[in-house]
Amino acid sequence: QVQLVESGGGLVQPGGSLRLSCSASGSIFSLNAMGWYRQAPGKQRELVAAITSRGSTNYADSVKGRFTISRDKAKNTVYLQMNSLKPEDTAVYYCNYDAEQLLLRGLGRYWGQGTQVTVSS
Repeated sequence: QVQLVESGGGLVQPGGSLRLSCSASGSIFSLNAMGWYRQAPGKQRELVAAITSRGSTNYADSVKGRFTISRDKAKNTVYLQMNSLKPEDTAVYYCNYDAEQLLLRGLGRYWGQGTQVTVSS
């Protein structure tokens, strides 16, 4: 089993920044990927960013150039630096962990509890 604990959400004004963190514990396999999904009210959950064990990254088109995902493998922690935030970034953000081919297809088995990000003036 794998446990994921997220932190760093909150309320921020448009144009502001936040950094999310997610620490994994339990039966960690270093070759797995980690990533962030988000779900806004009335919308489907969508992939925001993912990072593989090799350090390759994937981003949703809507966040490219504004968000940066990074990973500290020694700490089993993934970060999401979010800059130039927009109201449409408002959502619950979920950390995800699993094999790369599962995670990128939304089939990752391990999820954090979610952290609310609200972008509003």
